[in-house]
Amino acid sequence: MYEKQYDIPVSETGPFPAKLTDQIACAPFEEYLGMKIEKSDHTGTEMSMPFNVKLAQSKGLMHGGAVASLAHTTLAVAIKKQLPVGNDIEIITFSLRFHLPVRGGTIRASGKVVEETERDIRGEVLVYNCHGEKAATFSAAYRKERARKLG
Repeated sequence: MYEKQYDIPVSETGPFPAKLTDQIACAPFEEYLGMKIEKSDHTGTEMSMPFNVKLAQSKGLMHGGAVASLAHTTLAVAIKKQLPVGNDIEIITFSLRFHLPVRGGTIRASGKVVEETERDIRGEVLVYNCHGEKAATFSAAYRKERARKLG
């Protein structure tokens, strides 16, 4: 969807140069990494991402930043699914603990909201390797923002 726009520079002061959606969908970064939303409802979100060479670190394992990106996105989608359309969130803190390296295949993430206050939402994500073994545990807190228009 965004492939032809990946290399367009983004100015800090100008309008965003691509049309984005306010729906539950992968944004350009997630699309570039190959993420897919497998399921998202009031109980949580499940996503997947294939391990391609572009996601490898120097020893041939999946880069920790790629794992973190999938976990963060999975939780963000789970949270957005519970908020009214047009409301936004911003991550304020996160923790990622690795249990096993990812050596290949498709990784899967399962995330859910565990606590919500008037201002913040906390959640957790489990990331699994292609054998269904727990590869990482992610927890984060997000701040609710007022509704704003994408432009």
